[in-house]
Amino acid sequence: MRSGDEVLFRGGTVFDGTRFLPAGTCVRVRNGKIAEVGPAAEVGPAAVAGAAEVVDLAGGTLLPGFIDAHAHPVFAGRQLRECDLRRATNAAGYLELIAAYARAHQDEEWITGGGWSMDAFPGGRPDRHALDAVVSDRPVYLPNRDGHGAWVNTRALELAGISTATPDPADGRIERDSSGQPMGTLQEGATALVSRLLPKVSESDWYEALLAAQEHLLSFGITGWQDAIVGSYLGEADPMAAYLSAAGAGTLKATVAGALWWDRARGLDQLPELLERRRIGQSGRFRATSVKMMLDGVAENHTAAMLEPYLDGDGCDSGHAGLDFIDPAELPRFVTALDAEGFQVHFHALGDRAVRNALDAVEAARTASGTRVLRHHLAHLQVVHPDDIPRFAQLSATANIQALWATHEPQMDELTIPFLGERRSGWQYPFGSLLGTGAPLCAGSDWPVSSPNPLWGMHVAVNRSLPASAGGHGGDPFLPGQALSLPAALAAYTSGSARVNGMSDVAGAIRAGLDADFAVVDADLAHLPTAEICQASVRQTWVRGDLAYQQ
Repeated sequence: MRSGDEVLFRGGTVFDGTRFLPAGTCVRVRNGKIAEVGPAAEVGPAAVAGAAEVVDLAGGTLLPGFIDAHAHPVFAGRQLRECDLRRATNAAGYLELIAAYARAHQDEEWITGGGWSMDAFPGGRPDRHALDAVVSDRPVYLPNRDGHGAWVNTRALELAGISTATPDPADGRIERDSSGQPMGTLQEGATALVSRLLPKVSESDWYEALLAAQEHLLSFGITGWQDAIVGSYLGEADPMAAYLSAAGAGTLKATVAGALWWDRARGLDQLPELLERRRIGQSGRFRATSVKMMLDGVAENHTAAMLEPYLDGDGCDSGHAGLDFIDPAELPRFVTALDAEGFQVHFHALGDRAVRNALDAVEAARTASGTRVLRHHLAHLQVVHPDDIPRFAQLSATANIQALWATHEPQMDELTIPFLGERRSGWQYPFGSLLGTGAPLCAGSDWPVSSPNPLWGMHVAVNRSLPASAGGHGGDPFLPGQALSLPAALAAYTSGSARVNGMSDVAGAIRAGLDADFAVVDADLAHLPTAEICQASVRQTWVRGDLAYQQ
């Protein structure tokens, strides 16, 4: 829907990307760009006289379109079109969905999709026999909601040749029962033993998945993102072609930065290929300017890299401190080389050892480069050693937060806290401390790992809990001393993410000259009680002056 050449937004609160503007502020848009921002008395009458359209905010809030700094939309869009398990919350519900999907898709060679939660199964490990009971004639491969593990049936294990004699890969683990038999859960790199056998996804399938994901994100006011894996990952096809096709066809409405996947087995031999992929990965609203380095796994399956070992079920030293997916001794050399070529590095760093390794590598690159400052960022940051918190500001390393995770839920309370212990559990998601020491913040969802709804993320960032009505588990706040103010959380998800994505010249703020990318929220966020943030919703999304979504 075209809005016309000129639009005036008035009658509500305006957040400009860093702060709420004075009451009565209006915003005028002309030809897709922000033309004026100011009090109604100055902007209003003249704008109304010539405006093609007036948008009454009706007491709601106008803010820059949200920018998700860490998401996987193409993979999520595909999951939406396959056996999507996110509609259930327990093992019985998952099995019902799988059985129904299999009955409805008799012609599919494999059952794929995913989105199950580890807390639905004892120890976070589902069993193949439960899958066999509902699908035994075809292989089943279902990644969990965080993408770091997969649930497979016996047929899939047989096709992959996985048996008691199969060794664990260096970057993963085959979960086994008491007799040593593979039980049907594959962790991290072990998932590739099966995923490499999946039917190839066509370019048209990826393209349709991208468009489906874009429409979903637009419904939450998200007008830009960084795709955190652009490349072939664990046997999945590369989504680059989908982005270039959409950009060329004009169907990519959002502004997207692509993070090119770093193959952890190849070292600097892949640098020429990354340079070439960056060269061809520039089209319209898509730019492949970053490199994604996954340093470790996740805490729930004990693959997040920790400075000290995890505890076992009895509270004793387990002797296991997680996995380093990239050699820490080589990491500074890799990051320095990427930095020298002008690549931003986007780290997956979840455990405190991974965070320290990433910061050490950024420090090495900073030392080598002298004055050049690229916007390297560390995503997830579940456990950060207190000694490393001030280093973010010192190194201009951006903290890329997934705020929705900083809350009590079964994965936290049953699969994480008991195995970290009280001391380290208190170091989780230290958003307030990071901001307090001057760290730049950006924010993302890691969708489809968790909901892409930024307002739910804001609610948890401010309250450190999420009510059941919004998909959370309620309960006491989780480390409430690390809460952010709402303006700080909003800034991370708008101007902060625009900065780290290299989009500050076009998006992330409400300022004359920038693209008119807006989210219109149905509540006055400047005066809304913090306990009600999650009840707010996006009523409209505007992309470069065009109405792209309406509730």
